[in-house]
Amino acid sequence: MNEAMKPYGRALLDFFNGDTSARVAVRREDGFASDMPIELFFRSPAAFSPLEQTALTLCRGEVLDVGAGSGCHSLALQERGMKVLAIDISPQCIEIMSKRGVQQIQRADVFRFRAGLFDTLLLIMHGLGMVADLAGLNRFLRHAHRLVKSDGQIICDSLDVRVTTDPVHLAYHEFNRNAGRYIGEIRMQFEYKGRGGPLFSWLHVDAETLNEHAQEAGWSCRIIRREENGDYLAQLTPI
Repeated sequence: MNEAMKPYGRALLDFFNGDTSARVAVRREDGFASDMPIELFFRSPAAFSPLEQTALTLCRGEVLDVGAGSGCHSLALQERGMKVLAIDISPQCIEIMSKRGVQQIQRADVFRFRAGLFDTLLLIMHGLGMVADLAGLNRFLRHAHRLVKSDGQIICDSLDVRVTTDPVHLAYHEFNRNAGRYIGEIRMQFEYKGRGGPLFSWLHVDAETLNEHAQEAGWSCRIIRREENGDYLAQLTPI
């Protein structure tokens, strides 16, 4: 995953250093491509979506911001007087967060992270996708018990890809089914300034499937908010 995230990290750092034209191309294995505007990761709290606003409101106690990126959510929580540790695997993101004023930062892969227990694990902007696939989701949910206090919580969002009517996306769902994969297991690569990283997997999991896997791993799953485009916000608490 480190190599796969390099184009993303370089684009964020270039944007932070003044190149406001920086864009990352996201290319799916079936050829579908779209551009990711980097300014999205440098929004002020006033520009956060209602889902993000709700997620931050739900945060309590000591927060572990997983896949913190440019640190926009960590900074917003700091401004509210909360104690936050921001982690990310990208060295460029670590540099950016340090310069932006995030107070506690650590370069880390959450699966290898061991640093005490937190009241809240925060994974938003589809951050749960870093688990890659349903097997990775199970692994993460088991591991998260080592990171969350007995009365703690996971606040995360994801996307139900089934809401689409786009024939290109529907064809990709069928491709995944034929490959024996869950339809929300996406294989893609980042490309920046003509240089592409390796393919990697990213998980978009529907709420019902998340609930099923959460229950099996010892978590209660409550869906807090659903959006028309398939985005939703979930709160997981230990059973």
